[in-house]
Amino acid sequence: MKLVAMALISLLMFASSVTYAQVSSQSTASQIPVQNSQTIKITRSGSQHPKKGPEEYFTGSVQVQPLFPANDPSRTSGGKVTFEPGARSAWHTHAFGQILIVTEGTGWIQQWGGPIEEIRKGDVVWIPAGVKHWHGAAPNTAMTHIAIQEELNGKAVEWMEKVSDEQYRK
Repeated sequence: MKLVAMALISLLMFASSVTYAQVSSQSTASQIPVQNSQTIKITRSGSQHPKKGPEEYFTGSVQVQPLFPANDPSRTSGGKVTFEPGARSAWHTHAFGQILIVTEGTGWIQQWGGPIEEIRKGDVVWIPAGVKHWHGAAPNTAMTHIAIQEELNGKAVEWMEKVSDEQYRK
């Protein structure tokens, strides 16, 4: 779990942007943070309740728990998704890519035209921008992951057709 926490912290530090003002002093330039009106926001564990994954985007039993929304100027949002055995997402893409951090169980992920890959607790998966893919639980094991992605015009995902049973079994 420490690995997952460190990966998430590193990711959030990477994804967050801090505005700096350049200040020069004689021949040496230094950087100081610019003050702004935003404040730190803490989302307490358990305060975001999971919801059933919409049937038009998921096959099987899926719970989606929002963790954090995109807060302007950041476009990064994240959620915790739990797939029961055999459950999976539909094919989809992300305008800026997606990071998955597997926190429990064993799952599968597939890029369009590629083989199904197994993912396990502790794995971190990068899906590049615009790559058509799906992910979900293995047939006999549940899987939970944290999904982190950026939004474009308020939209984090472009949903496509469902993964057929035949595609899932390959």
